[in-house]
Amino acid sequence: MTRVGVVGGGQLARMMIPAAINLDVDLCVFAQEPHSPASLAVERIGDYGDFEELWEFAKNVDVVTFDHEHVPIEHLTELQDRGVAVSPPPEALALTHSKVVMRRALESLGIPQPLWTVVKTAQEADEVAEAVGGFPCIAKLPTGGYDGKGVRVINSFADIEDWLASSEVLLEELVDFSRELAQLSARNKQGEWRAWELVETRQEGGVCASVAAPARDLSQEIVSRARDIAKVISVEFNVVGVMAVELFHCVDGRVLVNELAMRPHNSGHIFTELSRTSQFEQHLRAVVGYPLGATELVAELGVMVNVFTEMVPTRVKVALRKFPEAKLHSYGKEPRKGRKVGHISVVGHDYDVVTTIALGVSDLLRDSGYD
Repeated sequence: MTRVGVVGGGQLARMMIPAAINLDVDLCVFAQEPHSPASLAVERIGDYGDFEELWEFAKNVDVVTFDHEHVPIEHLTELQDRGVAVSPPPEALALTHSKVVMRRALESLGIPQPLWTVVKTAQEADEVAEAVGGFPCIAKLPTGGYDGKGVRVINSFADIEDWLASSEVLLEELVDFSRELAQLSARNKQGEWRAWELVETRQEGGVCASVAAPARDLSQEIVSRARDIAKVISVEFNVVGVMAVELFHCVDGRVLVNELAMRPHNSGHIFTELSRTSQFEQHLRAVVGYPLGATELVAELGVMVNVFTEMVPTRVKVALRKFPEAKLHSYGKEPRKGRKVGHISVVGHDYDVVTTIALGVSDLLRDSGYD
């Protein structure tokens, strides 16, 4: 059996387990905690930031891939130098480790993105902000932010004095967008590339709350533009595995890259039920060098709604009895405010119907203590 080592024991690694079983792949997880969501496949518990621990794990698998983007790039480069297959490779993952590196890399390819600049000290003149259209603008910590963390809308540098005391800060224009989109795709070691349908993501409090697939009321030009952007990034940076490109669809018609993820992504969960090949199966196919699976839809459309509340068994039973069309995925996580602990997927042929079902399940699961 091919041994795939996944660094990180979160929900993405957890959802790779069924796909690994079907593909006859031995999935081995390196987790930080013994009771991680992917505990069924955990082979090692330790600190991925310690190179020797990472090496002890990596040397016993055929390829290393990831549940998150936090492993130091220098560690991954050293693994590669020692003959370990790392997918995606370090040069691709570097784009997701630093938002500044990502912006520079995309700029070098002429990929459309928001106006941006970097500010290093609070003493810099306000003219720096003019590079992004002035205040208000978006400030981001270059590393470590996710799900709305490490991002602020600011009206002056006083709003980020605490950040500037210890780090440079990425400034971006405050984009006037009509909606947020995500383009999921995958590329294998042989260079084969496939994309899923473009999806629309909806955020609440900086966290993805729901996804509609395919995104509605888009011209073929926009769909093609998003797909072309994803393919250029994937090919030029030798991405191996699933990649998500988060996009702004602007009021003026522009399509701009917001963020990248070099792994399965929350915006692609709907494709477990909606696509011929899930993003988890596709990721494993890609990193072991198998041919990629078909990505056409098996139903007209689907909606995914994230769950932020405790999955109490009695409530789960009531929800699934009332809405048997829904599919519920638990991440095995303890709930806390703003934390995704699962998701609901519903597919069909009418957006209003599937949305009503997904939100109905969510309502029955909701625990006001975590809303």
